[in-house]
Amino acid sequence: MTTPIADALSFFRLSCGRWRSQRSSHHLLHRRAEAGGSLIVVEELELGDDRLRAIAELHGQDPAGLVGGCRVRWSGSMAWDKAGEAHEGESLFGLIPTDERGRAGLLLRDRGYAETAPVAGHFAMDPRDHLLLSTDYETMSSIERFSFAGPDVRLRTSTVEGLSNTASFCIETRCSGEEEPAGPAEAGGETQLEPDRTAGPALSLLGW
Repeated sequence: MTTPIADALSFFRLSCGRWRSQRSSHHLLHRRAEAGGSLIVVEELELGDDRLRAIAELHGQDPAGLVGGCRVRWSGSMAWDKAGEAHEGESLFGLIPTDERGRAGLLLRDRGYAETAPVAGHFAMDPRDHLLLSTDYETMSSIERFSFAGPDVRLRTSTVEGLSNTASFCIETRCSGEEEPAGPAEAGGETQLEPDRTAGPALSLLGW
C-alpha cells in the first residue's frame, strides 16, 4: 500500500472484514504442494472487551497494557482432506506493544497457528509496513508475514519448522457486498461460517 500504516493495531484494523483466501502449502517432507482456500472473517475487539482481559490474564499479562485485538473466524477444507473432513473455528488475540510507536510487542492468542493451545508470540512491523508474527511452541516455531498489495488484497507467507516443516503462500481478497458468499448463517444463536466452495479446495487459518 502507498499509504503508511502507523502501527500494528492500524494494520489489524485494515484487515477487518470478510476475506477469501487462496493458498498453496508446500510440505517439505513429502516434497508436494497442496492447494486450498478459505473464508475468513476478522472483527475488531474494542478495549474493555471482557474477552481481551481474559486473554491477558490467561498469559499472566497486565490487561492495562492492551491496545486492542481481534476475533478471527474461518471455514474451509484442504485438497488432501478425507471425505467429510472440514476445518472451522475461531481465534481471539490481543496486542500489547513494547515500544512507544506500537510497531512491536506481544501477540497473545487463545490458540496458536501451528498448535491449538494458547500461545504468546511477538509482532513487529518492518520499514515497508509489513507485519511479522513469530511464535515458538514446544516442538516447533512459526513465522508469518503479512502485507497489503492494496486496500482489498492482502498477501501472507508462513513457515513452520519442527516436527512439521511447511511453507505457505496466501492471496486474500476482500469480499465486496456483491461478491460475498452465503453466511455467516445464524443457527442456534451461534454464528456459523459457510465453507468457501467457489475457489476450489479451501484451508483453515489457525489463528491469524
